[in-house]
Amino acid sequence: MEEHHHCCIYSKMLSKCTFPSLLIIFSIFLTVRVLYVLYRCGKPFPKGASPSFSTLIVLGSGGHTAEMLSLLSVLRMDRYTPRFYIAAATDTMSLHKARSFEDSLVDKSAVKEASLQYTQIYRSREVGQSYVTSVWTTIVAIVHALWLMIRIRPQVILCNGPGTCIPLCVIAFLFKVLGIRWSSIFYVESVARVKRLSLSGLLLYKLRMADQFFVQWPQLQKNYPRAHYVGCLM
Repeated sequence: MEEHHHCCIYSKMLSKCTFPSLLIIFSIFLTVRVLYVLYRCGKPFPKGASPSFSTLIVLGSGGHTAEMLSLLSVLRMDRYTPRFYIAAATDTMSLHKARSFEDSLVDKSAVKEASLQYTQIYRSREVGQSYVTSVWTTIVAIVHALWLMIRIRPQVILCNGPGTCIPLCVIAFLFKVLGIRWSSIFYVESVARVKRLSLSGLLLYKLRMADQFFVQWPQLQKNYPRAHYVGCLM
C-alpha cells in the first residue's frame, strides 16, 4: 500500500510538471535552433554540394521584374536549375516576361522545359486594399505560400523587394529552424533604393532572414553595414 501510495504521488507530480517541462524544453530547443540558423546563414555551401540548386525566383511587378531578369542574365543559369518563377496572382505580365527571358537564353539546349515552372501566388494586400479585409487575404496568402514551399522545396530563393516574397521567406526561415529544409535566401535591394531599404528589405535585414543581403548604392551599405555593396546591376 505504501509503495502504491508513493507511485500515486510521483505520477501526480509528473503530470503537473509535464506541460511546463515540455514547454521549457521546446523553448530551449527553439532558441538553440534559431541561434544555429543565424550562425549558419551566409556560410558557403558545403564541399561536395550539388552542382545545381533548385531555385525559387520571386518576381514583382514592373521594375522589380526587370531588375530580377537583369540579375539572372549575369548568373550561370546551369547552376540554378530547376527554376521556379513566382509572381503575384494579379500580375500577369511578370511571368510572360520570365518566359520570354528563358526563350532568349543563348544555350537553349541546356534548358529543358520540364525544369522550368511558372506559378502565381496570392498577395497579402493589394494596393489600396483596406487593412480590415487584408487580415483575411494575409491568412490566405500565408497558407498558399506554405503549400508552395512544401511542394517546391527550393534550395535557393532569389528575391528583390516585392511584398510577395515575405511569406515565402518567413516560411523558409521556419523550415530552417525546424530542420525541415534549408533554403538559402539571397536578397538584392532595388536600385531605386538609395538611402533607405524597402519595407521587404527592412524586414529581412532586421530579422536576419536573408543569408546574403545585397544593395546597389554605397551610401545604403553605410546605413546597413551587414549588407554587401555590389554596384549597380541594371
